[in-house]
Amino acid sequence: MNAPVNPNLRDRFLGGMSHAACTVNIVTTDGDAGRAGVTVSAMSSVSADTPKPTLLVCVHYMSPAAEKILENGVFCVNVLRDDQSYISDTFAGRFKDQVEDKFECAEWTTQVTGAPRVVDPLVSFDCKIVSSQRVGTHYVLFGEVEDIFLAERGSPLIYAKRAYGSASRIDPAASISMGLSAADRSLAIGCVHTFGPYILPELIARLRSQDGNIELKLVEGHQRRVHESLLAGDIEFAFLYEIDLSEELFTEAMTKLTPYVLLAEGHELAIKNALAPEDLADQPMILLDVAPISDYFPDILRRRGVEPNITLKSSSFEMVRGMVGHGLGYTLLATKPASGMTYDGCALITRPLKADVEPSRVVLAHRNGVKLSSAGEAFVAHCREFFDLVS
Repeated sequence: MNAPVNPNLRDRFLGGMSHAACTVNIVTTDGDAGRAGVTVSAMSSVSADTPKPTLLVCVHYMSPAAEKILENGVFCVNVLRDDQSYISDTFAGRFKDQVEDKFECAEWTTQVTGAPRVVDPLVSFDCKIVSSQRVGTHYVLFGEVEDIFLAERGSPLIYAKRAYGSASRIDPAASISMGLSAADRSLAIGCVHTFGPYILPELIARLRSQDGNIELKLVEGHQRRVHESLLAGDIEFAFLYEIDLSEELFTEAMTKLTPYVLLAEGHELAIKNALAPEDLADQPMILLDVAPISDYFPDILRRRGVEPNITLKSSSFEMVRGMVGHGLGYTLLATKPASGMTYDGCALITRPLKADVEPSRVVLAHRNGVKLSSAGEAFVAHCREFFDLVS
């Protein structure tokens, strides 16, 4: 009789294993039982010193692929490249409303066993089953490697902390003491890319002037990506908009960003010293199309009864400025570069927006209940001082 599952220990095990980085693999099969495939992360070498090298994979017993792999007696492990996450998502069932057959997501070939191989994976191991055993909810399949495909270039798709990632090389420490020292002075920071260039360069310069030995890792992207990186523990701190943030985060307001109107020099509205939403009613708007501010700016106008005439969108801050500079419309922004010129030399002007609107707040966030590193504690103090000086 099997002992009952300890739910607390199970949950802690799953949480712990989520931190163990692994490659993302598609295990496929074909034969008398039919073709099938499934995304797995549990794949490992067993031995290279058997008559033929052996490896193992674990497949959930309820996966439709499990019985077919066992009946066919063969499988191919397709180790994906870091630009092939869509294949993983397809075989994990996330795109089932977009494809009738999972195999539609890639081109396929075969090697020795007849099991399907992605035409261009990072590596593939074509295997015959030599033994199998069911342990709990999974079949552990031991495969004897019949053939191997190796790509000439590429990096593996990694899965860790319940998110995809890619591998990057890290120089090893020259000694134990240097390694410990590097850990004490390393700091990982995330920032939303729409306002990052407005605050981070000066902040980092001031930080480096105080401590030239600090090692910084920067993660930039849209709000959701930076938010998820912080929750996953990839970064210790993040500068985020104070919008739709997880309750797992502790936040501290750092600065406010007040919206303004950006126009091309010579625009007909430039004669006014300030602009109300009503002034913009019939003007074409170019929207900075990045969540969450893609809703924030249009809503400013809608609250005054003005429906924005959005004619162009871009997720690039400088692309929006460039299109405004060429007279294609106005835009609403909250970060204001020191230069009044676009990348290609067009002159821009700014005008205050006359609207009763709450500025967007930028917060410094870190995870609740997680002890800050010594470098992190110093960083928080530095940020408080910095934003107090520039505000």
